[in-house]
Amino acid sequence: MIRKTLGALGMGLGLMAAPMVASAAVIVLDFEGIGDQAPVGNFYNGGGGTNYGVEFSPATLAIIDADAGGSGNFANEPSPNTIMFFLQANNAILNFAAGFDTGFSFFYSSSTAASVNVYDGLGGTGNLLGTLNLTAQGFNNCGGDPTGDFCNWTPVGVNFAGIAKSIDFGGTANQTGFDDITFGSATPGQTPIPGTIALLGLGLAGLGWSSRKKA
Repeated sequence: MIRKTLGALGMGLGLMAAPMVASAAVIVLDFEGIGDQAPVGNFYNGGGGTNYGVEFSPATLAIIDADAGGSGNFANEPSPNTIMFFLQANNAILNFAAGFDTGFSFFYSSSTAASVNVYDGLGGTGNLLGTLNLTAQGFNNCGGDPTGDFCNWTPVGVNFAGIAKSIDFGGTANQTGFDDITFGSATPGQTPIPGTIALLGLGLAGLGWSSRKKA
């Protein structure tokens, strides 16, 4: 039996430090506009997407749903058609030097248990501000789009005190996908509410999803 995965093996791209600018609104990263199995890298740090000053480690890639012409083995993603995943375990980190506060959240689909940690230092260092524990739920109770194995997307979030500067995405490589990563709110994809506290920052990564099926 071939293990279901999110994406084919790929190569990473190095990070480049850049000045970060604080934002007063909730920030949502949906990864749309990044190529199939292309490094997220500095896409949100002056590399083509909105410049939030957010950079991802080399192991962090985007992948597009096979239904939209990509190689992704997933369905029912919360914001079509691109998600984030990683191909190297223990090497999926998001850095946001300016920092963010209040909360952090995202949607995920996973075949294994995993954890995501929020830190007040860069590179997954410093004080641990919050942890999100993920269960293996990716193939459970799916409806609608029938063409991808990773089809169950669960929202998770955490509120915390302090200023976060990095996110460390744990778990098994090529087995966990993320979408609508949200800074400044414990509810993923939340529309900014007037008067909410400013937030900045991001750190996450991880998963691999190929469209390989059982032999």
